Amino acid sequence: MSSYVVVGSQWGDEGKGKIVDVLGEKMDMVVRFQGGNNAGHTVVVNGEKTILHLLPSGILNQNAICVIGPGVVVDPFVLLEEIETLNKRGLNCDHLRISDRAHLIMPYHVKLDELQEQKLANNKIGTTKRGIGPCYADKYTRIGLRVCDLVDFDIFKERLATTLKIKNEQIIKLYDEKPFDYDELVSKFEVVREKLLPMITDSVELVNKYLDADKNVLFEGAQANMLDINYGTYPYVTSSSPTSAGVCEGAGVSPKKLDTIIGVVKAYSTRVGEGPFVSELLNDMGEHIRKVGAEYGATTGRPRRCGWLDLCVVKQAAIINGLTDLVITKIDVLSDIEKIKVLVGYEVNGKQYDYIPASLKDYGNSKAIYKEFDGWMCDITKVRKYDDLPANCKKYLKFIEEYTKTRISLVSVGPDRENNIIINEL
Repeated sequence: MSSYVVVGSQWGDEGKGKIVDVLGEKMDMVVRFQGGNNAGHTVVVNGEKTILHLLPSGILNQNAICVIGPGVVVDPFVLLEEIETLNKRGLNCDHLRISDRAHLIMPYHVKLDELQEQKLANNKIGTTKRGIGPCYADKYTRIGLRVCDLVDFDIFKERLATTLKIKNEQIIKLYDEKPFDYDELVSKFEVVREKLLPMITDSVELVNKYLDADKNVLFEGAQANMLDINYGTYPYVTSSSPTSAGVCEGAGVSPKKLDTIIGVVKAYSTRVGEGPFVSELLNDMGEHIRKVGAEYGATTGRPRRCGWLDLCVVKQAAIINGLTDLVITKIDVLSDIEKIKVLVGYEVNGKQYDYIPASLKDYGNSKAIYKEFDGWMCDITKVRKYDDLPANCKKYLKFIEEYTKTRISLVSVGPDRENNIIINEL
């Protein structure tokens, strides 16, 4: 059995989609285990960019079964739109399966997400307004609708009638907005249902069957460790667990079945939305990194906040996820910077820490402690062997390994599928 988990080690947008796509060529199955269409995975093949939100990044491998797992929240309208986009490019999605236990993002979830953000005003979370949080909230208050409810449409209509009363009351009384029409929603989902039915399956049984048959299975998440509902910069986090532990919960597999756990690390730091960001560069250097790295959200188009690499963040990800390997992405973006800094600690009220405090007040007010490196000042996008990298680049990578106590197995030096340096075979 060979199972692989790919997780983000910072705030997301590390390039997980590319790594899943690279690994996907040798996979028999790719499983998305959490999140929703608030994620945006960009895959570049032969210079052609594909942006995926709900579909697993492995969807481009026609030989691998692709599974949307129980821990994912699914907006069926967005999913069908993505499928149609790929179909128009000559790529079919016949190998896609959707867990019958996954929860459905309903139109009222999207509306409530928008209204809640407006109401929070200056204290907003900075969500993508895709309905993710409200859908997960309904899941845990046990009034959500699941994909399996579409199979027996009478159950779907019954559950919708009950939940819609609650949601419309919130929309009217809390926000003074127009309620949703029950019959209109039923009509829309009748159309959706017919298209989704052939893809619906018991994914827990399917995934474990592949694992037990010694097939290669890859688990991919959305977002990253610092956006985890438990360990991120709460409340500026996502509504699920994008960690290796989230695989067990979100895909329905035993931790005994997880072999290789890969943490994807961008060679600098970025984040979108609100929340503290200690190494953020609010200057020309931050703008330079944003421009060279094309740091704009795949889902929203929002400019990402940019800063130096925070190794305390990466070390925490290594500990929590039990990382076996690191993949470093976008190191080529730093190639024309003369002096490169790396955050190695925080100073809070005169004390130094090398871990992330739970208190956002402490974390947000902390002073960054940096280690400085000389840059390599040359183009590395055509390098394919580690030994051919400039000495200063290798020093930078070596320090990341030493600080996190995790080996680097792959270095990405450009956006295309081929722009990689393989150090240890994954």
